[in-house]
Amino acid sequence: MNDAKNVTGSCLCGVVKFNVKKFTRPVTACHCQQCRKISGNFVAATRSKNTELEMISDETLSWYRSSEEAERGFFRVCGGNLFWREIGSDATSIMAGPLDGPTGLVTSAHIYDEDAGDYYELNDDFPRFLQGD
Repeated sequence: MNDAKNVTGSCLCGVVKFNVKKFTRPVTACHCQQCRKISGNFVAATRSKNTELEMISDETLSWYRSSEEAERGFFRVCGGNLFWREIGSDATSIMAGPLDGPTGLVTSAHIYDEDAGDYYELNDDFPRFLQGD
């Protein structure tokens, strides 16, 4: 697991900026249909407690309620896919791509692999789960 402190991240154009003080899990690759549609491929995300995720600049961050259970945070101008969170949760999933390196994170698992696109193969030995944690 990553013990790095204060890893920064931003959207594509750099307007939405955030700081992660501590991660609570390694990166998980999600292959569900929603993640594939919002990102154009599968999503690779880590997680942090909300108290460990500091927004530096978020006035242009928008939240889209993608289901009854969850919402997704993105920058409404450049379209940067940044966050996913369960409604009422004390933690937020953070897309790994917008993080500034080095992060010290590693990918450790796949979720919803049965929904993976037919244009790529999962040929690693990572554990596979029907849903996330």
